[in-house]
Amino acid sequence: MSENTTHFGYRTVSEAEKSGLVGQVFHSVAGRYDLMNDLMSLGAHRAWKAYAVNLSGVRAGQQVLDVAGGSGDMTARFVRRLRGKGQVVLSDINPSMLAVGRNRLLDQGITSMVDYCLADAEKLPFSSNRFDCVSISFGLRNVTRVQEALYSMYRVVKPGGRLLILEFSRPSTALLRQVYDRYSFTVLPRLGKYIADDEASYQYLVESIRKHPPQEQLKKMCSKAGFEKVRYYNLSGGIVALHIGYKLR
Repeated sequence: MSENTTHFGYRTVSEAEKSGLVGQVFHSVAGRYDLMNDLMSLGAHRAWKAYAVNLSGVRAGQQVLDVAGGSGDMTARFVRRLRGKGQVVLSDINPSMLAVGRNRLLDQGITSMVDYCLADAEKLPFSSNRFDCVSISFGLRNVTRVQEALYSMYRVVKPGGRLLILEFSRPSTALLRQVYDRYSFTVLPRLGKYIADDEASYQYLVESIRKHPPQEQLKKMCSKAGFEKVRYYNLSGGIVALHIGYKLR
């Protein structure tokens, strides 16, 4: 893969083309994104997110950036952790997803402590050393240049702050990988077809998981971006991994 190309699922496309293709996917699925997450993960994504937020160290008075925050699910969890003091910025590159997130947070009665920003994870439009915690949940695999996004997130984290990456990863055993692949490539696209009327988008989402860096590779990429004491936790046998890294200086 050359410097100017990347992957869109299993297809090789130009870097300039990928952002538009990913945008089309999330414009298409925005309205049913949470429903499909429940179906795709059999509801487990809620437990994974709760686990990540519990390990985030976020406390009252802090500043949190929820990158690729989509439907606002993680933002709502961080707001509750702040206990009335602090701020969460919900950012997403896709205006349809950002609108869904804003509306759902308002429906939950979350009318303060949250700002919204249309932003590219690779070029976050925030001052350096601003946030106590930067989180990206099931969004990193859709970024065109993952390493650039990690550099960008490192820049906006305060010294002493931390990065959380919650993302689908590589199952830890061959048997689990086999079962997971069969489920992913047969069941999930069909769910996309019959529930969201969009089989192609969910085929891409499955393929994007397989192209995402596995646990050890992503750990090295976080370290390359400047994060220290990087570690990860395998959830559900490695189907999902939570990476945590710190900006110490």
